[in-house]
Amino acid sequence: MHRSFTARFALVLVAGIVAAIIVAPLVAIAVSAVGLRYPFPRIFDRTVMATLLIAMLFSARDLNLVPLLRRGFKHPLAISIARAIRGFGVAMLSIAILFGLALAVGGGGVGDHEAAAALIPKYFLSAIAIAFIEEAFFRAFLLGGMARDFGNRIALIASAAIYAIAHLVRSPARFYVTGYQPAAGLITLAHSIDQFKDPGIAIPALIGLFLLGIVLGEAYILTGSVYFSIGLHCGFVLGAKMWPKIILNRAAIPWWIAGGGAIPLIGGATAWVIAIAILATLRPIAGVQKAALDVVS
Repeated sequence: MHRSFTARFALVLVAGIVAAIIVAPLVAIAVSAVGLRYPFPRIFDRTVMATLLIAMLFSARDLNLVPLLRRGFKHPLAISIARAIRGFGVAMLSIAILFGLALAVGGGGVGDHEAAAALIPKYFLSAIAIAFIEEAFFRAFLLGGMARDFGNRIALIASAAIYAIAHLVRSPARFYVTGYQPAAGLITLAHSIDQFKDPGIAIPALIGLFLLGIVLGEAYILTGSVYFSIGLHCGFVLGAKMWPKIILNRAAIPWWIAGGGAIPLIGGATAWVIAIAILATLRPIAGVQKAALDVVS
């Protein structure tokens, strides 16, 4: 009898969040005891990641975790590196277009460009880590697992929607916990939807993130591995991190270039057009003829 990956993952997700609500206040006490000072929402976010990972590892067999990840990271090293570089190049071209438009409308300014350039290696390593982790989770694991339940197309749309929402479900509040406050996790969880209260900011960001999730997911389906998606993702993250360092006069840039909210660029109409253009030409730019990922039987 076929067991639903999606239903099992939903249970694991709930278990991870409940565990984080209980554990995060204890972690906050430990952090404070060693003299560190971090906002509790940041501690809660990291605790959710840790408890969700632990819950996934405990349920690895039921979730088909190892086979899904192995499938996502298959292919010879030379092909994998070439695809990652190719994806990164496509992302960098897209970022160059956005930066060029921003500078053309007066987004430049006087700043320490040498200092900004010196940050590129640090940001690049961070971008690689983010791209690797998120592509492993959202594409190899989540998209690959949901494809077994619903097929590639529905799984692509559903996983892209989850990807978009997950990037906005985060508490913007900043408060500190030094003593034991058992309700702190629930308070933070309640504030995690605050970014959805302003539709003018939330909806453009959701559209952009959803389109990006579709592009990354379709790249995974077409190539049959996460490497092209990792390259794309890495380039986009690097561009978003370098944006405030290079584009100094951001008040002069219209929303259709800069976007809005906590995640720059992705909420702007220009980024949407670029995402749609990449999606429309994904087969030739990824160098594939037909979809390589089939529904897991």
